[in-house]
Amino acid sequence: MVKGPGAHWTPQATEFSVFAGSATSVWLALVSPIQQCVRMQKATVGWWTVTVDNVQVGQSYGYRTDGPRAWPELHHPSMLLFDPYARAATGYREWHPSTDAENDRDSGPFVPHSVVVAPTKPHTWNRPRHPDSALVVYETHVKGLTKRHPDVPPALRGTYAGLAHPSVLQHLKRLGVTAIELLPIHAHVDETHLLAGGRSNYWGYNTLGFFALHHPYTACERPEDGPDEFRAMVRAFHSAGIEVWIDVVYNHTAEGGRGGSVLSWKGLDNFTYYRHKNGHYQDVTGCGNTLDVGQPVVQELIVDSLRYWVQEMGVDGFRFDLAMALARGKRGVNPRGPLLERIANDPVLSDIRLIAEPWDLGPNGYGMGRFGPRWREWNGPFRDTVRDLWSGRDPAPKVLHDRLCGSPDIFESRGARASLNFITCHDGFTLADWTAFHRKRNLANGENNRDGSNDNRTPNTGTDGPSSDAAVLALRARLQRAMLATLVLADGIVLLLGGDEMGRTQRGNNNAYCQDNALSWTDWQSADDTLIQWVADLLTLRQDHPLLGRMQGPPAKDTLTHQGCAWVWYRASAERALLIVLCTGDAQVITPPEGAWERRWTSETPAGDTPMLVAAQSVTVFEAPATPKRLEASEGLSSVR
Repeated sequence: MVKGPGAHWTPQATEFSVFAGSATSVWLALVSPIQQCVRMQKATVGWWTVTVDNVQVGQSYGYRTDGPRAWPELHHPSMLLFDPYARAATGYREWHPSTDAENDRDSGPFVPHSVVVAPTKPHTWNRPRHPDSALVVYETHVKGLTKRHPDVPPALRGTYAGLAHPSVLQHLKRLGVTAIELLPIHAHVDETHLLAGGRSNYWGYNTLGFFALHHPYTACERPEDGPDEFRAMVRAFHSAGIEVWIDVVYNHTAEGGRGGSVLSWKGLDNFTYYRHKNGHYQDVTGCGNTLDVGQPVVQELIVDSLRYWVQEMGVDGFRFDLAMALARGKRGVNPRGPLLERIANDPVLSDIRLIAEPWDLGPNGYGMGRFGPRWREWNGPFRDTVRDLWSGRDPAPKVLHDRLCGSPDIFESRGARASLNFITCHDGFTLADWTAFHRKRNLANGENNRDGSNDNRTPNTGTDGPSSDAAVLALRARLQRAMLATLVLADGIVLLLGGDEMGRTQRGNNNAYCQDNALSWTDWQSADDTLIQWVADLLTLRQDHPLLGRMQGPPAKDTLTHQGCAWVWYRASAERALLIVLCTGDAQVITPPEGAWERRWTSETPAGDTPMLVAAQSVTVFEAPATPKRLEASEGLSSVR
């Protein structure tokens, strides 16, 4: 009886099973320490299996196939193919097709090896259970966060073990972070053109396997020990009350398009695993290929992978890269289609966070607000509107009000809990660079500055790039604090780019995907501790105040008005009222509705004692008791809704 896809080890024998529906012959290639090639047998339609005695944990292996050769990269027995269900990977050697289709593929520069791993021991995960209103998500990179951390031992820097170091956890706890979102940790490889230029795919959106960890992020030497290190990291975060989310890339693989690398799926069953049209790969990802999620075997692969990371590795949530690519079927794009609904309703995933990047690069690829009730979504319009606000491009009043209130125009009955609000993320300027650079500085990427977004909506702070002018630096610091305050005080889930709380810079590079160096790594020695504490205090204010960070249902009163260069956001319940004043220009005095207003918090201290004075480029929170009478009196404020 077949135990399922992948390698299933016991001390006596190991069963191997793989899907290769179009192959006429399949071989298991044991590479090291045993070197042996064994013909596999057909089990069920498309599936091949073989059992081999006395295989050790740590054995590296792959598959070879023969069959129809419609394209040069298909079904050549000389290709060593990675197991899509492999629990560990080594080698990271990749085959790239040459003009001579009969050349020995193993002599290419990169060939990935699958690794046999022992079965996972039973685990009970003590998962933190934070309400949506308490979610503060910290997006970061496993290697980048700790590679330069002075408290982390050198041998652990840049690893899962390093990420779990007490100093890192202490920093996150100090801030008030309740979930960490890790850029891709699945095994991935570097594109050939990056290697040729001496660079690598630092972000990791170039997946080799959906079950295997990226081994270079482990402190352990043996790939088969990596899962234990990752699980220990997860347990450390759980003990600190922090959820662990991972960024998953199920929309495409590292094999690219026609003529690209042959690592696994192309050589196993190219026309099942990938979407094709008129003899070409359909590419809605910008990476050369798109997985065909309409195929049952592909759906099973994705769902099995998610279950593995939840059950065996302890992961609490997934951020789905280019999630609209997973919504594509024969009848078009449907974010509530078979695969995404299956994921949302899977019993193993029933209480796991599901977060969509709600777009891809294909036709009708912008699907924000169209996902099902179980899904949260990255809110790009929130980022753009807040950037417009603080860069001097006044947004429309209703648009700004909707963004501050959790985007009800987009998410409707799902409420603000569906909105993952962010002002910066891994893709784009850091917050410090957004205030300092008018134009991107991406020449180091080797693409003549053509890569990276040109739509950055940056403010004019007097000069483009580094400055020693005290007035310029002060303005940039005010804008950073104002942006962070707007993010934290708005309704919806807070997503903070790791390093923004300490003033991290990438020196103007807004697409540092290939910069695995000090440009991308967090510089802890230069961290602005004053800003760190300021962010921590701001997040405490949000967590402590019942009118901030609301997730469902409007308060008794909620309006937004424009007074001069300030936006005045009034919010009240029967017990209390808030004025949140976003002053984008010079200091001014605000005219409030009736009430005994007191300054509760401000991003900048105004130069004067006038009670309702707000500082230039600042966010200020005033508070007063609220009564029905005062609520009625406030009706004079014009509402944008």
